Amino acid sequence: MKEEKMFTVSIIGCGSRGCDVYGNLFYKQRDKFKIASLCDTRAERLERFGAAYGVPADLLFSDEEDFFREKRSDGLVIATQDKDHVRMCLRALELGYAVLLEKPITPDREELERLLEANRRYNGRVMVCHVLRYAPAFVKIKTLLEEGAIGRLVLIEAVEQVAYWHQAHSFVRGNWRSEEETSPMLLAKCCHDLDLLQYYAGSAADTVYSMGDLTFFNAANWPEGASRRCQDCRYIEDCTYSAENLYIRRWKENGSPTDGWPFNVIAPAPNTEESLRAAYRSGPYGRCVFCCDNDVVDRQTVSLRFENGVQAQLIMTAFTSESGRRMHFHGTEGEIKMDEARDLLSVERYGKKAETYKISEIIAQEEKDNFGHGGGDLGIVRAYYELLNGKGTADTSLERSAESHFIAYAAEESRKSGAAVKIGR
Repeated sequence: MKEEKMFTVSIIGCGSRGCDVYGNLFYKQRDKFKIASLCDTRAERLERFGAAYGVPADLLFSDEEDFFREKRSDGLVIATQDKDHVRMCLRALELGYAVLLEKPITPDREELERLLEANRRYNGRVMVCHVLRYAPAFVKIKTLLEEGAIGRLVLIEAVEQVAYWHQAHSFVRGNWRSEEETSPMLLAKCCHDLDLLQYYAGSAADTVYSMGDLTFFNAANWPEGASRRCQDCRYIEDCTYSAENLYIRRWKENGSPTDGWPFNVIAPAPNTEESLRAAYRSGPYGRCVFCCDNDVVDRQTVSLRFENGVQAQLIMTAFTSESGRRMHFHGTEGEIKMDEARDLLSVERYGKKAETYKISEIIAQEEKDNFGHGGGDLGIVRAYYELLNGKGTADTSLERSAESHFIAYAAEESRKSGAAVKIGR
């Protein structure tokens, strides 16, 4: 058997995506990847993953400037906060890294244009983490559309079910609560969805109209007599969104994992009931969801028309019990329906019996063992290996992934102005 070529990789931003996902997937494939260096401002994360991956102490960096003084590996994962991405990716391009860049790329259109220009100038290799393009169920849908399973595609309906607890965790109390600090909700949560819509439509978007607002998670809905922190609140047992219910009760219902998202975001693993409760009592995840400093929307609709005539409607809502995406494709000869929460994918050709698949059965065992994003996390790491090997252009190259961002910028302009916006570059 031919021996696999090994590539060295570095990670800047050793958080939930950087190390908990990509770092661990690299480490599981030690015949292909060697983790060469790590950079993070949190000493605990550096020490923990440095020890886990066998990274020498002199290659653990807490300072970005020190880290970027020289090229330290073949590849670089950039998994920092949204507004750090372009600055760091520009440095990476100058040094010649092949980059795996977390999405969204940036909330700033001018920054994205600058990065695209630099990528062309350096003939760069930047792959954006639109991981759903590599998830088997979403790949299956693309194949069905290209085979003409439902004739000509004319309309797509998509629903991003954020789930009540995920909204409270990530977009009210968490890192993505503030548009100023990170990105608008449409980029932070629906960047995947916009990417998939234009991927499936097979065309650039032409016009967008959007509506959305923050309708519930604000002071107007603060219950009478409630406290600013959950541990002091009279509603701690009864409130759907109390930290006790979201982080202790749900942790137990999930089997009390010692290291599982989102609980490992609240407190460093290994998680225990005592560590989680202590963390929410002293940290940001114990704040009342009705008096946080959040400003991103909790509901939004986006209507799109593509240049080839396909139309699409995206709904983003926090107000669902389940998470996962629902997509409905309307064609001239039939329909495709996908519901992640119900593990269902169906092809319904007009006048014929529906063909149904379980999404879980489309996913191979290795992907199930690394199930992030329905197998997409493992899929993108495999694709990144091919990029490092110089084999072709990534499905989620910077140029391709940028299109979803231009849609998002125009949609936000529409949401704020109340008018339809032409999408142009």
